[in-house]
Amino acid sequence: MSQELDRTDDDAMSDDAGSDSERNVLLVTYVLYGLGCFFFITAVAGVIVNHIKLGELRRHGGPWTHHRWQMRTFWFTMLWSAVCLILSPIGIGLLGYFVLWIWCFYRFVRGIVAFADRRPMPV
Repeated sequence: MSQELDRTDDDAMSDDAGSDSERNVLLVTYVLYGLGCFFFITAVAGVIVNHIKLGELRRHGGPWTHHRWQMRTFWFTMLWSAVCLILSPIGIGLLGYFVLWIWCFYRFVRGIVAFADRRPMPV
């Protein structure tokens, strides 16, 4: 069983290692998302790149878990931002925005650390 787990971990590592150009695109999107914590428009650019690259990688093979991770972060942030906006008049929305910012920043840091270690993100 140990050998089976080792083989699976190796397969996962090679799954998200990717070529240099794929890793460069991921690095750019992580930078866009990192800036997106402060400037929303960069996150929009990042999610557009993610949608384009995810389609290509699924057709031709390649690392895709980081793109999916980033896209899910963006779209869940949009969903919870709408909820916070609705709740803002009663004050709780402002607290929600703060919690949402921390969650978004956590996902950015977790993703970039896994990217640097050449590890895939959970699916």
